[in-house]
Parts: sequence; structure tokens; C-alpha cells
Amino acid sequence: MHQGRRRDRRPVHHAEPARHEAPVPAVAGADVVIVGCFSGRQKDSAALMDSAAREIETRGARVVGRIVQRRGVSDGGVRKMALPFSARTLLTYGKVREAALLCERTAAGAAVFVTPLTPRQRRTLTGMLGCPAVGLAEILAVD
Repeated sequence: MHQGRRRDRRPVHHAEPARHEAPVPAVAGADVVIVGCFSGRQKDSAALMDSAAREIETRGARVVGRIVQRRGVSDGGVRKMALPFSARTLLTYGKVREAALLCERTAAGAAVFVTPLTPRQRRTLTGMLGCPAVGLAEILAVD
């Protein structure tokens, strides 16, 4: 007997449309907010934020605020220290809201993340923060 065609159980891979990534915003002359996401084990987070601020200021930008997300400081977070809070944002939702309010209040031209961002994270954070989100490494690579 003839059997009907069964559904193929292999995952379907749809071709994604080509997305044009936004160019890295020029920070020269802009007010920026620095955002850092650090493990609780990383004791030099303040020094890393200071170093990032100096790098940004040498490129002509003015740092108008800082946001730090610490991972593993509480008992529950110790097991998850190596993982980001969110694959989309790197931060908790509350910290993203705090950063968005700071960007709005200071009329920041960009939010510079100390950690590298994926293209998806850049798009998501840019929409949530109301200003371009960019990784520090991308700014340093522009020169």
C-alpha cells in the first residue's frame, strides 16, 4: 500500500534577509553613558570603567553617566556568573530601564558598553535605550 508523505522532521532553515548593520556612531563631541556588565569575581570593574571613560574622552566624547551590572554578588547569582543575564541585552530588565532613564535624562548621544555586543544586541539595546548602543571595542576599532 502507498503511504502518505510524512512531515519531514528536519528543522527548516529559512534564509534570513540581509540586514544592513548601522555604522558605529561617531562619539567625538557626543555625550555618552558607559555601561558595564561584570562578574562578581572581577574585582577591578571600577578600574575597567575608568579606563573605558578615559578611552572615550580621548576620542572627544564626554561621559555623562555610568551604569554597572554586577553578576554573582548575591547567593543565587553565583552559579550563573559566567552567563549573561539576557542573550538579547546582557543586562537585567531593571538595569536596562535604569540605563534608558539615564540616557534620556542626560540626552546621551550613545550608550557605550564595555563588553562587546553582537549585532542583535546592538539593535535591541538601541531600541530600548533610545540612543545608539555600541561596544567599546567597536569605537576603538574605528580609529
